[in-house]
Amino acid sequence: MSLYLGVDAGGSKTHAVICDEQGNILGKGASGNGNHQIHREHAARNIEEACDAALQQAGAAKEDISYAYFGLAGADREADYEILRPMIGALGYARHGIACDTIIGMRAGTSRPYGAALICGTGFNSAARNRAGAELQYGGFGFLYGDGYAGGSGFAKLAFRAVIRAWDERGPATLLTSLVLEQMGYASVEPMYEDVLYGKSSVPPSLVKTLFQAAEAGDEVATRILQNEGEELANAVCTLIRRLDMTDEAFDIVYIGSVLNRPNSSILTDAIERVVAVRAPHAACVRLTSDPVSGALLCAMDADGVTVAAETEAKLKAFTFEQVTTA
Repeated sequence: MSLYLGVDAGGSKTHAVICDEQGNILGKGASGNGNHQIHREHAARNIEEACDAALQQAGAAKEDISYAYFGLAGADREADYEILRPMIGALGYARHGIACDTIIGMRAGTSRPYGAALICGTGFNSAARNRAGAELQYGGFGFLYGDGYAGGSGFAKLAFRAVIRAWDERGPATLLTSLVLEQMGYASVEPMYEDVLYGKSSVPPSLVKTLFQAAEAGDEVATRILQNEGEELANAVCTLIRRLDMTDEAFDIVYIGSVLNRPNSSILTDAIERVVAVRAPHAACVRLTSDPVSGALLCAMDADGVTVAAETEAKLKAFTFEQVTTA
């Protein structure tokens, strides 16, 4: 019997799951931070701890794993892989693969072993993989490194900035003014401006919700912010698609993260899809509804040369880590 190990390691948690070739979940384990960029030694220990717990629950040994696949936050650049290859190799899984966690999120959202993904939650990331298995990503390192302001913290800053520009008359009046003042607990803009300027207060990430609220109410400033950032998100993923020669292919672009999957995200996603329709006309934008760790398991099967049956894929994508293992 072939067994597969999938790992989803992020900045706050690491999940490891073992399944058989039919997609039956046999074991799982959890631990803390798995991002080496936050703390290398802690990440290595936590990933091993989660994997060992999954093995113990499955009653399996490392030698029983046909393929292990690690989706790792922080697997962004070659400099990262120079750290991660020996770190993951030291775990003792003879056959294994490493990718950024965006890739396993993509695989969890599509029935193909290739495609693209956009992450927009607290931060931003994008990645794509073509039929040949070549992968590219933009790491979401921030505005200085070519990104837009997409992501919860970036959107919050843009909402705050719009209020300041309306107050000092560099920008148009906006519904954001009253909403942001209410959210931050101020009666007028000037004291809020000064408190943030002099470090007595800070821009709360929750203003991302205020931005969407204003846009939903028809505010032109908020709408324009979301449209501009949607176009920038689309530019990121469509550039990866072009660089991987996928422009004329049919595949899915998977939306990952709380911002893209908000109930009222249509202004943002419509802007993305207008650009995608021109630059990757055969691509379809879909929302991630499965646990990303299922994508790691599917990547393990793909890497092992398995043609994943629809029933197996559906079973894995129905799994959520919080479920009690019954095997």
